[in-house]
Amino acid sequence: MLMRRLALVCLALTASLVGYLASAEDRGPWPSDVFNPKPRPNIAGEFDYYTLVMSWSPTHCLSAESGRDDTQCARSDGMRYGFVLHGLWPQYERNYPLSCRTGWRPFVPETVIRDMLDIMPSRGLVIHEYKAHGTCSGLRPNDYYRLSRLLFSRIKIPKRYQNPMETQFVSPRNLVDEFIAVNPGLKPDMISVTCGRSGDRLLDVRICMTRDGRVRACGQNERNSCRARRLYVPPVRSRWHSERMPPRAKSEPTLRPRVLESPAP
Repeated sequence: MLMRRLALVCLALTASLVGYLASAEDRGPWPSDVFNPKPRPNIAGEFDYYTLVMSWSPTHCLSAESGRDDTQCARSDGMRYGFVLHGLWPQYERNYPLSCRTGWRPFVPETVIRDMLDIMPSRGLVIHEYKAHGTCSGLRPNDYYRLSRLLFSRIKIPKRYQNPMETQFVSPRNLVDEFIAVNPGLKPDMISVTCGRSGDRLLDVRICMTRDGRVRACGQNERNSCRARRLYVPPVRSRWHSERMPPRAKSEPTLRPRVLESPAP
């Protein structure tokens, strides 16, 4: 008798499990699908928001990869760069599209390249950014870079990062606060700071925007980008240019590094 009851219970449980599995699609994804969504296909024009990436040019010029970058790092006309436009990246809430197929050849005209060099001082970067990210915006090069310039121009750079001739140190939190102070509507969850490979150099600042150019909360891609307590912010003077400068006269004052950060909480 007992064995018969156990058999009936097993049959009932089996039937329930079959019914549960059969109706799983009607109830939605499994929990593992929610936390680990399948990668979305790279389709031009299909994304959730933009990330405006502004690189700190002096950090790039101190890196071995920069070489003798005369366009950005060793200009003979005295031009110096602080924050420059690195790119405008279409993003998903998690992950991002890359090198999307378009109905046109991803060729950036020479006129577009020249027009961008004042805020994006690298011919190779202009070409690369369109092929890697611009194609996923669904825009042609002219329109993509017109939008990139417009969004870059809307962000106000805090005064002490506009043309600093001295070495500075700042915490990522203070850097975020300074951007928020001069950009109305910008909030902490809309901006992130990225460190260099060494972990203590300012690499870039990233600001998240809607498809129509309004600041918005960032997705998972920009969370916890830099965990350093203090960032080294090199001045807007090229290493390569400095090597070719004549010796400093004895009467000239020495520019000493200064620490510009609030005490850690």
